[in-house]
Amino acid sequence: MKDRILLFLISLAAVTGPSAEAQYGAKNGEWRFYGGDAGTTKYSALDQIDAGNVKQLKIVWEWKSQNFGRRPDFNWEVTPLMAGGVLYFTAGTRRDAVAVNAATGETLWMYRLDEGPRGAVIARANNRGLAYWSDGKGDDRILLISPGYQLIALNARDGVPLAGFGKNGMVDLTEGLDREVVKPGQIGASSPAIVVRDTVVVGAALQTGTAPSSKENVPGYIRGFDVRTGKRLWTFRTIPRPGEFGNETWEKDSWKYTGNTGAWAPLSGDEELGYVYIPVEMPTGDFYGGNRPGNSLFSDSLVCLDARTGKRIWHYQLVHHDIWDCDITAAPILLDITVNGKKIKAVAQVTKQAFTFVFDRLTGEPVWPIVERPVPQSDVPGERTSPTQPFPTRPAPFDRQGTGIDDLIDFTPELRAEAIKIASQYKMGPLYTPPIVPDTNGKAATLILPSHVGGANWQGGAADPETGILYVSSVTNLEALAVAPADPKRSDMGYVGGRGGGRGGPASVTDFGEGNGESVRPVARMNMGPRGLPLVKPPWGRITAIDLNSGDHLWMIANGDAPDYVKNHPAMKGIDLSNTGKPSRSPLLVTRTLLFGADGNNLFSTPAGAGGNLFRAIDKKTGKILHEMPLPAMATGIPMTYLVDGRQFIVVAVGAVGVPAELVALALP
Repeated sequence: MKDRILLFLISLAAVTGPSAEAQYGAKNGEWRFYGGDAGTTKYSALDQIDAGNVKQLKIVWEWKSQNFGRRPDFNWEVTPLMAGGVLYFTAGTRRDAVAVNAATGETLWMYRLDEGPRGAVIARANNRGLAYWSDGKGDDRILLISPGYQLIALNARDGVPLAGFGKNGMVDLTEGLDREVVKPGQIGASSPAIVVRDTVVVGAALQTGTAPSSKENVPGYIRGFDVRTGKRLWTFRTIPRPGEFGNETWEKDSWKYTGNTGAWAPLSGDEELGYVYIPVEMPTGDFYGGNRPGNSLFSDSLVCLDARTGKRIWHYQLVHHDIWDCDITAAPILLDITVNGKKIKAVAQVTKQAFTFVFDRLTGEPVWPIVERPVPQSDVPGERTSPTQPFPTRPAPFDRQGTGIDDLIDFTPELRAEAIKIASQYKMGPLYTPPIVPDTNGKAATLILPSHVGGANWQGGAADPETGILYVSSVTNLEALAVAPADPKRSDMGYVGGRGGGRGGPASVTDFGEGNGESVRPVARMNMGPRGLPLVKPPWGRITAIDLNSGDHLWMIANGDAPDYVKNHPAMKGIDLSNTGKPSRSPLLVTRTLLFGADGNNLFSTPAGAGGNLFRAIDKKTGKILHEMPLPAMATGIPMTYLVDGRQFIVVAVGAVGVPAELVALALP
């Protein structure tokens, strides 16, 4: 017991010592924000678990979610919060709010809202957690966004709604969106709100837009609410109206009907500056923009707002007139860096395209030049793409971009020849090569790399604020993408997107306009190459370390071993498959001593068998794997860490097909 108290005092000193005030990251051994701190660094200065003892990690408790909701949840992307020795998170298909003892996993309370039909059909089923706020005087609140898109304030001590917030503890988020087109399941949230300067800032997630039933949709405005009363303080229109900045970029009055441009990824904030940073998604229609001519601000933009007033401080559009589904999917990461001797309060934004855009977070000035470069133009009828796109000059991309013969697998001459034959069915080209109509110049579709689900995605990156090093996980996975005329009985879009060909078979295009106008989402198939193997060279999953003080890459490692379906393939007998990686993004956590990651979520990989359940400790300086241990299932959420009763815990959500989701807590004996 004395040893544990001593460890507690040492760890607490490490967290709260004189140098800690100059750093960002989770404070006081807690984890009060989705990303550890408001800046989403996913960093903690805790160091009880280190390279010398990490091999002693063991599972000390598990919390199971299978009895929460109408059916078990297998893809739980949650990251719990920890404050005052209590973990807070959402669980189950009803998105119940739950509090558990952080030391034992014992359930303390739960809050369940039955929204009836409103909560039965939702825009995005996944949810990544909650927001927390405290006035430091005993008023401690949990902020929940329900499946039916309502903002609810709960007493953190007992989970009871706070009557003084909104109407009986609840604010209807479907109100105040300018258009009378809101219906159940059309708009919601897939990431938690964030509280900055006593303002709850809420994003929006809408239905996926592969083949929307209409060019008309709800705009995903960003809004701020008073954390005490629930009063709406401001609305930032991501689709500006006449007289507002950027309206002219929505040509032919497309601002009147186009929707989306929400922020479904997590938000980040700077509490000292009072700023909130919004990663905005693309407009309606993932792969066809003929109905929305122009560059369409503030779509695909990183936007900095004053958290209390909603005033725009600065913005930067990362993609003009998006037709590749290049949503900004990851939370911006805030940290201080030193570039050429100059100290900079920076914000780093990683993207699906495998770019890292780095800005001065006060002014929006790029830390390194961003240049507009010519890109291929679309020949789809009615489409008018931007002649240029922004390319950061530093850091270099953290994954491969564009497609060519050199990207194809070459394990054997025979497989290489087969890969070339398959690829010849498709149009290939650099990043931002547009989708085509099938059979254009004899090609079935465009090969896109990274695929429309990324390079990076919602897992994003993690950063060490003490060194200025960013760690980002990504996948190298291409897809065949095409657009076809929409069935006017199903959609007024003109053209809708889908997948062209696959698995090395005859070129064809599928998945257009199924069901109510929303197609089966095109899948970035890992096995579209020869004999059901990948078409593109490994590594298929990777982790890259980037020094944001210099813009240099420090190291890159493969994320685990090759998938089983590759290792066990007859054509791979005798082939060296080391350093190939699994086609998944490792969820990352950084501490003072180590980088932690995992195989990641392969629930929707194609084919099955591409996943894994290993959790890893990694040397931050070199990328060397120091320890691997199995989890009960695949890691589906971002790991987090905290200190309670003198003991450091690491908690991560896991799940798999047939394995209901659960939280797993790791600690030293």
